[in-house]
Amino acid sequence: MLARKTLIQLVSKVGIGLGALFLVGVLIAAIPNHHTPQVALVSPEAGQDPNPQNSSMAGMGMDADEAHVGEHGAMVDMQHMHHGDTSHMHMTASRPQTAEDQQRANEIVEQLRAGIEKYKDYHVALAEGFKIFMPNVPQQEYHFTNYENGFLEAFTFDPARPTSLLYKKTASGYELVGAMYTMPKRANEEQLNERVPLSVATWHLHTNLCMPPKGTGKKVDWTKFGLRGSISTQAACDAAGGMFHPVIFGWMVHVYPYQDSNAKIFAMHHQD
Repeated sequence: MLARKTLIQLVSKVGIGLGALFLVGVLIAAIPNHHTPQVALVSPEAGQDPNPQNSSMAGMGMDADEAHVGEHGAMVDMQHMHHGDTSHMHMTASRPQTAEDQQRANEIVEQLRAGIEKYKDYHVALAEGFKIFMPNVPQQEYHFTNYENGFLEAFTFDPARPTSLLYKKTASGYELVGAMYTMPKRANEEQLNERVPLSVATWHLHTNLCMPPKGTGKKVDWTKFGLRGSISTQAACDAAGGMFHPVIFGWMVHVYPYQDSNAKIFAMHHQD
């Protein structure tokens, strides 16, 4: 009898443990920018902070190489974004602006300014867990991402707590210019609108990524593969022997709270 009771208790504990692991897996899958820790792909530049900050914005279902290429392509796309859909970028449609939308937008900007004021010193951002994405790759804007914030944004919204901070590189370090909010890729436009009104801002989603076949090495034809390649359908990717990802990362929206108009504050990229 005692042995049977002990066995039942053991099975019960195992069941609870497996249930907890399943719940954690579900929660992690909801993170817009969740990534698996990986070895830095490039060494830190001279003069940068000694900690390796080559962090990832990888989407789920991609290995390290795929994530790296996908991320790099996404950064290139971000620097050439324009309003309207493309084969690799889906953008939300603009809505008629209302007084309520404008008031909410003003409140978001005000709270964001207050929340990120201390991060004008980028060392503070690094000390508080923000990671620089691809610091050794020249970019118009550098994303400093806090993955804990990204996790929280899958469930709640705090305008003062963005997923990423946006910086421009300077001779002495980094200048804070804006921030990025995120939502899981499964979110619909009504949910996006509830956070940052679609009448003032444009959310975007990276789509239709075809990764080249394994073992291709440096012989990859990047006019076909990647986020700037010509392949944008499952069928074409399968025919080329690639690995297709309908959506990578999650929804993103940029906000530049130090600008002087809605058009610049909620622009797709920073305007000098």
